[in-house]
Amino acid sequence: VQLQASGGGLVEPGGSLRLSCVVSGFILDYYAIGWFRQASGKEREGILCISKGNDITYYKDSVKGRFTISRDNAKNTVYLHMNSLRREDTAVYYCATDLGYGNCPQDFDEYQSWGQGTLVTVSS
Repeated sequence: VQLQASGGGLVEPGGSLRLSCVVSGFILDYYAIGWFRQASGKEREGILCISKGNDITYYKDSVKGRFTISRDNAKNTVYLHMNSLRREDTAVYYCATDLGYGNCPQDFDEYQSWGQGTLVTVSS
């Protein structure tokens, strides 16, 4: 099981970025994928998740209306679409899966497989 996050970089405040999470070793169709982030000196936090049925669960209220998530099972890829980026969105972003029944977990401890992270820096 592998997850590979990519697409991070430097973006100005108010800008947009799309992150990708390419998975292998399991059939993406059957599982939920979540996105998390960790800013320097802070704990990792959950952002949002997409279920196998494309239901979206937001873990963090401050990204509602700015971030969304989508999946392309044929490409084994889940995307995090980030708009109206703020300096406080600067962090290393990770994707993860619980390899469960396809619903988004409420307990982050259920996430068992993680990607390596991609750095997003929001700065002018």
